[in-house]
Amino acid sequence: MSERPTVPMPADPAAKVTVLVVDDEPHIGRIIRTRLEQAGFTVLLAEHGADALSHLEAVPAIALVVLDLMLPGMSGTDILRLLRSDSRWRPLPCIVLTAAGQDAQLREVESLGVSEIMTKPFSPRRLLERVRSHTGVTQADLVATESASAPVTP
Repeated sequence: MSERPTVPMPADPAAKVTVLVVDDEPHIGRIIRTRLEQAGFTVLLAEHGADALSHLEAVPAIALVVLDLMLPGMSGTDILRLLRSDSRWRPLPCIVLTAAGQDAQLREVESLGVSEIMTKPFSPRRLLERVRSHTGVTQADLVATESASAPVTP
């Protein structure tokens, strides 16, 4: 897998970092969203390619994409190919999370510059670790996010 430069994070380390999760299985998206939001990330969900592209166009601050390969219509491989062909999204880290085990498909996403491949079933804790690593968000940043958003009591 290729090493890509991380997408610039907000100047304020306490600002929430946005992750786009593209998976056609709603329960998988909810599991990922819950875990990442508990850790201080903002999460956008898309169940197919058109939704994913809409989010990418509308939210330029997306810092990472978690992408299933087997999607209805536009495949995850097609989405990754589009990301890597567009200068706006080329540096965007992308973690492929898939049940697909076809060697040819996995070699193709590697050749397209996927940041990492994880297989289903997956550990939400491990996925969180990888999201933190690829976005450059540390545990200290997440603690700062929680502290900054905590209500101030007199």
